[in-house]
Amino acid sequence: MALYDWLTFYQKHYQPVGLLTGRFYSKTGEPTDTLLQAEASLAEGQRIKAQSEAEKLHFPPCNSQWSTAERGRVWCTNKSGGVERSWTGVPRKFYSPGSTGVRCVCVEDPSAADEDPNLQKYDGCSPHADSCLVET
Repeated sequence: MALYDWLTFYQKHYQPVGLLTGRFYSKTGEPTDTLLQAEASLAEGQRIKAQSEAEKLHFPPCNSQWSTAERGRVWCTNKSGGVERSWTGVPRKFYSPGSTGVRCVCVEDPSAADEDPNLQKYDGCSPHADSCLVET
């Protein structure tokens, strides 16, 4: 995505003066297969980024606090994760499809963890609590 941001910046601020024959353009100025593959990869990256942003609005990140001396804590507010909303939510573990990691998200409906296989309640935490102590 950094490449896309760089390309967008240069297209916005600089006037094109020609094409460089080689890896991305043929002698006749036609795009090469390499350029077409790169553009397809950028489009896929844009799609994934948009999907991630939509997911963040639906499942905003939790606030978290960690200490080596004590257990950690995750909690939700109506502004946690930098996503302002009308609801507070409850913390849940979120397993993103295609990822090996887990992250804490705020879920508006406490029963959602029962219905969504990607969501899991925190052990030892009330299903309706907006704050949970967690093992580090």
